Amino acid sequence: MSIRMSYREALREAIREALQRDPRVFLMGEDVGRYGGSYAVSLGLLEAFGPERIRDAPLSELGFVGAGIGAALGGMRPIVEIMTVNFSLLALDPLMNTAAALRHMSGGQFSVPLVVRMATGAGRQLAAQHSHSLEGWYAHIPGLKILAPATIEDARGMLWPALLDPDPVLIFEHAQLYNLEGDAGEWETVDISSAKVRRTGKDLTLITYGGTLGKTLEAAQVLAGEGIDCEVIDLRVLRPLDDKTLMASVCKTRRALVVDEGWRSGSLSAEIITRIIEQGFFELDAPPARVCSAEVPIPYPRHLEEAALPQVSTIVAAAHELCRGTSG
Repeated sequence: MSIRMSYREALREAIREALQRDPRVFLMGEDVGRYGGSYAVSLGLLEAFGPERIRDAPLSELGFVGAGIGAALGGMRPIVEIMTVNFSLLALDPLMNTAAALRHMSGGQFSVPLVVRMATGAGRQLAAQHSHSLEGWYAHIPGLKILAPATIEDARGMLWPALLDPDPVLIFEHAQLYNLEGDAGEWETVDISSAKVRRTGKDLTLITYGGTLGKTLEAAQVLAGEGIDCEVIDLRVLRPLDDKTLMASVCKTRRALVVDEGWRSGSLSAEIITRIIEQGFFELDAPPARVCSAEVPIPYPRHLEEAALPQVSTIVAAAHELCRGTSG
């Protein structure tokens, strides 16, 4: 029997189930205990599992991410929550120089089974220190696995396989998704190595992830009414990228448009387009294109914030340009 829940509730159930299944699992971060989490994801877990397993950390991302790495090396399975992706930069040293590198530097003798969760993305008028999409930066780092759940099912089903992974996994939760509601379906783990086709089509492949999936699906619906049949790929896993699923779709539609809330320069969209050209240049009927955020710190005023981000209208306009107003 399927259960209707929010994205926030799906994340909470995933944490609850992991805590119940494995005594080595614990949650640590700022305000995750008595406050219930900055986004209310961990609400009620302190009362259910106690302060040994739901640990409030001081305001020091550098400190508590480092502690999580130490706990993982000691045999625990920590889930570390960082309030927002911008603040994760304070922990970039332990994440990149220790967690991501230790297996290589130890010749395979050590692994760091750490899961780090954080909110990412804009759209809530929180301005330039709380609103950026930096997951593409982390996807640049060998030794890390990068996940971006965009659906209720993925929010609930990605955590357990991430905890089973012997190497560090970073999960980026778009902050605009926390209130999203939907059918959770039957609980099951999610394949954290592959992309997912969310809509089939024959004229154009739309490639996206996380908070822009909903906008991209809406744009595909608009374009369908105009005779352009779009296939929508939800990347879900940003490192390693699922080239096989991407190329199967692009070779079918012969056109590709990437929708990425990150900045254009040095972006994940640039990597995806490069792979498409490298692997399928002669299959293309048009150069791949992309819709990204404006190259500015995310503004505070709502109208400027909206103007800086990919929107349904800009996705539709880019698709028209790519298809030159025709289908097939």
